[in-house]
Amino acid sequence: MVQAQSGVDKLAVRMDARRRRIDGIAFTVAELAFAEGLLKVPVRPFPAELEAERVVSPQGLVSFEGNQYSVPPGLPGAQVRVLHRLGEDHVRIATAGRAVIAQHRLAPRGAGQTVRDDGHVVALERAVLASFTDRAPCKTKVRRPPSAAALAEAEELRGRPAAGDPAERVVIDLATYAAVADRLRSDPSSKEENKE
Repeated sequence: MVQAQSGVDKLAVRMDARRRRIDGIAFTVAELAFAEGLLKVPVRPFPAELEAERVVSPQGLVSFEGNQYSVPPGLPGAQVRVLHRLGEDHVRIATAGRAVIAQHRLAPRGAGQTVRDDGHVVALERAVLASFTDRAPCKTKVRRPPSAAALAEAEELRGRPAAGDPAERVVIDLATYAAVADRLRSDPSSKEENKE
């Protein structure tokens, strides 16, 4: 190990001492490295791409950063990828196989906006209108009038309560309550009786 490190050190010294000629002037590697300036700071951020997996809603929308973006109809429940390259003002929606199916302008983060493509809206309207039919309604959903027994039960529920029912004794006149309250305020002996 010591011999290997010694060999590397000797090679580094030899390479550093080696001079390179540029336009007839000899420079060492160290001198060239010190003379080399840094690149300017890029105007745009590093082209990193944010990728998020989402599920398409029944309305053909995909949620991303507090907003919703449309996709073509016929994809509810499908897994898609939302792709956003940092610094760009649009977002792409792709299938699991990375085929882009929609591209939208990027709405401000958390704005709660729904961004729809006109083509998606038209296609969705056509799909909905095509699903309408003029066939007879479903037989299991026929609305039947209530039976005689059901009508009799409804009349009984709407009628007066049965005799002896505690609901008949409910006091609706608030004057009775006011008289009892006045009597309790003026007669201290009745208060003691009520406590017991």
